[in-house]
Amino acid sequence: MSKYLDRAKEIRAIAAPHHNCAQSVLMSFTQSLNLDDETAFKLATAFGAGMKSGLVCGVITGGLMVLGLFDVDDQPTTQKLISDFKERHSSMIDCAELLRANSAAGGQRKPHCDALVYEMVEYVENILKERGKI
Repeated sequence: MSKYLDRAKEIRAIAAPHHNCAQSVLMSFTQSLNLDDETAFKLATAFGAGMKSGLVCGVITGGLMVLGLFDVDDQPTTQKLISDFKERHSSMIDCAELLRANSAAGGQRKPHCDALVYEMVEYVENILKERGKI
């Protein structure tokens, strides 16, 4: 396992305060960004639960925040992140849709969201490695 995935698992295991998906992805990379956890937590607060309105999943917004902070914000990379996510999740990117589909399949929310966080952390880590950023 990678240190980023290990960090994501630590964050998702914290009971209080709750870390939303965007916070969890962003905070997995704070040590490599020289960004403190408190600032990252606050920065990503409004992006949880699909920007608190069921829209774009927080793992996507968190992943895009990390890429931007590592100065990887070219449109082909960001568009590929979104299209690859859609490909893996039945064309869904919205939090509400993803949660509804998970519930309909009999899944529980926390394990579902944890899995999405871990998936995005690994995905972003691979991009950063390919770009020589980490």
